[in-house]
Amino acid sequence: MGFWGLVMGALALVVGAGLIFLATRFMKFGFVDRLCRGRKLFKFLAGLGMVAAVTAVSYFTMGYMNAAIVVVHLVLFFVLCELGFFIARKIRRRAFSHYWAGTLAVVLTVLYLGIGAYLAHSMVETRYSLTTDKLSAPLRIAMIADSHTGAIFDGEGFASRMEVLQQSEPDLVIVAGDFVDDDTTREDMLRCCEALGSLQTKYGVFYSYGNHDRGYFNYRNFSGDELIQNLAANGVHVLSDEVELVDGSFYIIGRRDKSMAPRASMTELTEGLDASKYMIVLDHQPADYAAQTAAGVDLVLSGHTHGGQLLILNWIMELMGQNDMLYGLRHTGNTDFIVTSGIADWNIKFKTCCRSEYVVVDVENR
Repeated sequence: MGFWGLVMGALALVVGAGLIFLATRFMKFGFVDRLCRGRKLFKFLAGLGMVAAVTAVSYFTMGYMNAAIVVVHLVLFFVLCELGFFIARKIRRRAFSHYWAGTLAVVLTVLYLGIGAYLAHSMVETRYSLTTDKLSAPLRIAMIADSHTGAIFDGEGFASRMEVLQQSEPDLVIVAGDFVDDDTTREDMLRCCEALGSLQTKYGVFYSYGNHDRGYFNYRNFSGDELIQNLAANGVHVLSDEVELVDGSFYIIGRRDKSMAPRASMTELTEGLDASKYMIVLDHQPADYAAQTAAGVDLVLSGHTHGGQLLILNWIMELMGQNDMLYGLRHTGNTDFIVTSGIADWNIKFKTCCRSEYVVVDVENR
């Protein structure tokens, strides 16, 4: 079934149970009791109708996945608030005159997911500083991943973000996969490729595949080959299990995505390379760290995880062990690994354990 099959199945069960639970909570509001004149069946039906309305609005404005996220967070906040007010009631030894636990749960859900939407839709710069004895001059790398154009922003939104990234004055730009998605239009794809082509860098823009770039459902109006053709037409270096020596001083190794079998191993990709030169690997999914460490590459840049995305989801992802790291910087052996949360999202429009970002890596002489 796979990781996402398990997640979706569990989510469907939680949402189904959550809708019933929320109906029993919404029926406790005072105005519902007055409206239904205290009749329990009518109160339950009214509560169910309110929950259905919230779910329907969420579905039609944000899609099924985000509607499920709204329901799950409502359930969580209702449970937490009711537990808190239960304890408070025991301490004060008398009941509250209003259903304040429910009111607080709704307010907290709106605020929490509102902040999560802001963190997903806005973008910040995250900087890392590394050292090496393999470069004769400092190197500034800007990396983006997981734009999933069409989910959070369109082609113009991507272009405006590239204008922000340009202000960091990178020597090269890395696109570490999931540049487009199934819902990306041809027009937006073309605008995104143009935006990459307009970036002013010393060494250029380098791209490697993500699992969404070739599309899963074959309903978008351009093919994976057309994407690659337009990237190349805008001067982007497309690397698919390929190695490029840049300026005679460092290598960029771009891997096919893990989902694109067969793909070359790290041993095959690094065979015959000059180990005295700095090696940068683009690998969309951070799931081959042992082989990359053994190969002795210097820097591995990845995306895919969206930084764990949501507080509960990131715990599940860590337990499932689908990735070697969800977010941040790790140093193992002689290799630095960086995973970005990405500049956007796939289908989920909230980030509650991270925020959207582009990464700037300064590699200095040791």
